[in-house]
Amino acid sequence: MNFTSTRRAMLTALAATPMLTAPLRAQAAFPDRPIRLIVPFAPGGNSDLTARACAPAMSARLGQPVVVENRAGAGGSVAAQQVARMRPDGYTILLGSNGPLTINPSVQTNLGYDPLRDFMPIGLFVRTPMVIAVHRSLPVQTVAELVAYSKANPGRLGFGSSGIASTAHLSLEMFNAATGAGITHIPYGSGGAMTPDLVSGTLSGAITEISTALPLHREGAVRILAVAAVDRLPQAPELPTATEAGVAGYQAAAFVGIVAPTGLPDYAARALGEAVAAAVADPAVRSRLEGMGSLMASTTEATPVGFAAFLQRETAWTRTAAERAGLRAG
Repeated sequence: MNFTSTRRAMLTALAATPMLTAPLRAQAAFPDRPIRLIVPFAPGGNSDLTARACAPAMSARLGQPVVVENRAGAGGSVAAQQVARMRPDGYTILLGSNGPLTINPSVQTNLGYDPLRDFMPIGLFVRTPMVIAVHRSLPVQTVAELVAYSKANPGRLGFGSSGIASTAHLSLEMFNAATGAGITHIPYGSGGAMTPDLVSGTLSGAITEISTALPLHREGAVRILAVAAVDRLPQAPELPTATEAGVAGYQAAAFVGIVAPTGLPDYAARALGEAVAAAVADPAVRSRLEGMGSLMASTTEATPVGFAAFLQRETAWTRTAAERAGLRAG
């Protein structure tokens, strides 16, 4: 090879170098500034508490702050629509839960976003099982007695929820369908608004997150009859599962995970996925969230593929429950 051809080859290689190394530099630099984690609900709820418990562990893994921002509205749809339109660079991500990802698309139209098209799953943090709870004055000790009492007193029992088409509402409709109980649904604006009436006995009971009901159960204000989970919870091993209580296969839970706008670069998706997995595995995070009654995601569920499969199952369950509740997109 002569000097001219050698020089030409070197120049060609040098010219190509920026193109080859630019993606590597971008990958190595991510993230190089804080990441915004948008919570589509007001502060203080299950989703917000989960986000704030997990954000520090994610920050430690990523080497940049993960800043929690609350943007409430329309059951989570306002924030979901905004994040769906963000640049898919990994610097703005959404705390995804039942409302914006599975319920709202099943019961509303014109959301302004499509969770399957506009978001890519990053990983699941937790599932918080629902429980069947009654006021202490109700003369029932088991699920079977609750069903029998409801049938013997039609229209007398009213169970509260955090709102129409909430996870609690759909869970109640699935319970009625499975047992024929015929319990009346009484919607509130939030779980917090419902709790005083549950404690006072204005409500006969509720199907609600264990994080809400377990403290009341331990105080003696309400009685948890069963947990809508596969296994008994380590936080309250004395409580039977719904299957053990006679409602075979009855499962329902609120879930919380991370999604990002579709089109996220592989290196950003990988880094965020590793951060979710690190948060799920962190002992301090696990202790805090499990203390609230949540179940940490499995190793598989904390990955994009595992969370995607989880969302498919949840979407199918939600559509069935919405149909039984007489709720239609519209």
